[in-house]
Amino acid sequence: MKYVILMQVDPAVLESLTEEQQHTIQSGHGDFMDATKASGEFVATNALADPSRSKVIRSKGGVPEVTDGPFVEAKEFMGGYYLIDVENEERAIELAKLIPDSTIDGLALEIRQVMFFDGGDM
Repeated sequence: MKYVILMQVDPAVLESLTEEQQHTIQSGHGDFMDATKASGEFVATNALADPSRSKVIRSKGGVPEVTDGPFVEAKEFMGGYYLIDVENEERAIELAKLIPDSTIDGLALEIRQVMFFDGGDM
């Protein structure tokens, strides 16, 4: 079963981290990737740019219209994700707890089962 682990980022929390905490997060993500690759559960990961650099396409009168940024009133945004292939939800939760973000107050991880997957040439 494939699960996506969405990393919810609060920029204020990231800015308040000590140098040691920043290093722990960076090395912890590397450790997480190494462990899930070694176990065969790693599928993919991507880090996303800040939402201020995004474009939004919405329909206006049936015509796609492009605007800058999401302009949502939220302090958190999706900073990236891991795609894993595991036996069950419990294993997905177990792995997510290994991600260092899970130990930092103000950061969050959301786990969702993938209902459809087309890996293209993966």
